[in-house]
Amino acid sequence: MISEARNILKKYWGHESFRSLQEEIITASVEEGKDVVALMPTGGGKSLCFQIPGLMQEGICIVISPLIALMQDQVNFLKEKGIKAIALTGGISYSDLDAMLDNCIYGNYKFLYLSPERLQQDLVKQRIKQMNVNLIAIDEAHCISQWGHDFRPSYLNIAQIKELQPQVPMMALTATATKTVLEDIIKQLDLKQPSIFQKSFERKNIAYRVVSAHDKNYYLLEMLRLHEGSAIVYVRSRNATTEISNFLNQNKITSAAFHGGLSNSEKEHKLKQWILEEKRVMVATNAFGMGIDKSNVRCIIHYNLPESLESYFQEAGRAGRDEKEAAAIIITNASDIPRLKNQFLSSLPSKDYIQLIYKKLNSYFRIAYGEGEGEKFNFNFADFCKVYNLKPNITYNALTVLERFGIIALSQEFYKKLSLQFLIPSKELLFYLEKNLTMDLLVKTILRSYGGIYENKTEIDLDKISEKVNLKISETIKLLLRMQAEKIIDLDYNEHDISINFLVPREDDHTINPFLRLISMQNKSKEAKIESVLQYIGNEETCKSEQLLHYFGEDKTQACGICSVCTKLNEKLPVEQIKNIYSAIIKQLETGSYSSRELVRDLGFSENHVLETIKLLLERKIITVTPIQKYKLIHL
Repeated sequence: MISEARNILKKYWGHESFRSLQEEIITASVEEGKDVVALMPTGGGKSLCFQIPGLMQEGICIVISPLIALMQDQVNFLKEKGIKAIALTGGISYSDLDAMLDNCIYGNYKFLYLSPERLQQDLVKQRIKQMNVNLIAIDEAHCISQWGHDFRPSYLNIAQIKELQPQVPMMALTATATKTVLEDIIKQLDLKQPSIFQKSFERKNIAYRVVSAHDKNYYLLEMLRLHEGSAIVYVRSRNATTEISNFLNQNKITSAAFHGGLSNSEKEHKLKQWILEEKRVMVATNAFGMGIDKSNVRCIIHYNLPESLESYFQEAGRAGRDEKEAAAIIITNASDIPRLKNQFLSSLPSKDYIQLIYKKLNSYFRIAYGEGEGEKFNFNFADFCKVYNLKPNITYNALTVLERFGIIALSQEFYKKLSLQFLIPSKELLFYLEKNLTMDLLVKTILRSYGGIYENKTEIDLDKISEKVNLKISETIKLLLRMQAEKIIDLDYNEHDISINFLVPREDDHTINPFLRLISMQNKSKEAKIESVLQYIGNEETCKSEQLLHYFGEDKTQACGICSVCTKLNEKLPVEQIKNIYSAIIKQLETGSYSSRELVRDLGFSENHVLETIKLLLERKIITVTPIQKYKLIHL
């Protein structure tokens, strides 16, 4: 059996041998036919654990995942290898869905990827009953646990699939799960005496560091100069991705900005630049990274504090997948703690607020009581907040709660909808183009691409048209707006932050009431996770790697020797050396005020030692901090 698995591994993936635990997981699933839980860190090769069993056996493997982009990436990857795979993503008509499910029954497909929400559809359930299923794989299985960092109530419906295919083994996979979450996964999925495979979360090649810095930008540059090679810098907002990327480019570190508001073509272009190392650094929100296979990332930097240790560990784990030395760094300062609490705790929506937002949504889109199921709208979030005088942070969090509980679905891709009709006859248009040559290629490309555009207002695909005429989308829009002003075209143009899909009929409080207890529990869980992050950044006595491993329930650990705590402990100075630094700082400050950066640069001692001595001088009230964050002597 294992020789067959290795042959498939070599044929399709080009590898001679399996990574740690992969072979054992495959054996338990295929040879023993057991339910399996696999806990493997990011980059540990989880997908192979169900893809190879799916190929080894007759029938189709059903893969349930919450990540549409990742599903599509895996399907494309399998197709490129000549393996028949299909994904049931959004925007599929009933007739197309019907045909796709028929293909899964009769078309010799090996993999069917679908979201947990799809399992609520009667058509999908009926057809799954008819399929020859060899394995059910649950990716991101921590989402089923109310104690997990990304709980999705729609995952609770997954257990229903066992009623449809009661004899088929199930495999639950996740990269991050505490002991409590692991127990909850087994309970919620109703797994029968599962084989549990847990690879240690230890990443010996990653140096976890927490750096305290007044000037984050300075340390960002220092860290990127210290750790050469590809890097990801995680920030908390879309604006910050652009600001930090521009800052890095100005300092001759090539970078690109990535966030959920970019169009698909922009995302693909920036990702390609980073993968090919045309851009060294990707500055991104947490919308970036999932499912991206780049093994030589040398450095992950969190410019802002993460919201949980689970998400931090997952994001940090994207460094050093080639098992060479890498670093995962949090740059923080005193202002981060109130900011984190404000962003994630102060903006936690109460039960009453979530009910209010649901009512406002229905009013905004004029959905009558009992109606709305399956309706989809383009949603300008800023306008919604303005109309009802709502605070954006807490309102957005309320929307995500409604999404988690399967009441609405949000697509956060920035959407530009544009339709137009030509107002002047073709002869007049040709005369216009002779005088306005900059419009010529754009207009003729539109005319070739869309028939009937003289007779009817027609929706235009901005991405495709801009690509064909080799213009940025913003440049295309500018030309079209100019033609509208000159009454050459009639143009409708709208921008939307989000598209929103109502998944259940409007029943006001009755829609929310079943989830009130879970909402309270989720808020308490969020508070506990924030507290764990604060303990992690504040603990300078215990090895950073050990702190993370203990959080995930690993007791038998040892200090890594390379994190910020270990290296600091290893750099303990003799008393004479401390006196030397102490005296050198005082002597330097006698000539004026200096920042810590200037003192490190001028004195020639290590940064850690200078900072520790500055702290000692502050405690003894020998020096003080000026309003512009420089140090000066206190003259008694």
